[in-house]
Amino acid sequence: MSTSALQKAKGFKKSKTGTYLSIGTTAFGLLNVVKRGRAARSEHDTLKLVDAVVSAAAIATGVALLVRELKRIGDDDVLFG
Repeated sequence: MSTSALQKAKGFKKSKTGTYLSIGTTAFGLLNVVKRGRAARSEHDTLKLVDAVVSAAAIATGVALLVRELKRIGDDDVLFG
């Protein structure tokens, strides 16, 4: 990968589109956590249920951070602000 391609990739990660993509992929991980939580409840496994709850909290925090970053990008964007 060339230096300019690497710079473009880093820039994409901090762009609106990249942030939306990150929110989507992070939220998609929630499906797996919900599945694990349901399985833990059906097995009456408290430890697995706690793990699913903590994972869901981590996902919620990650999405909140990404939304905050998206708002910051929107405030800095002169074309859309």
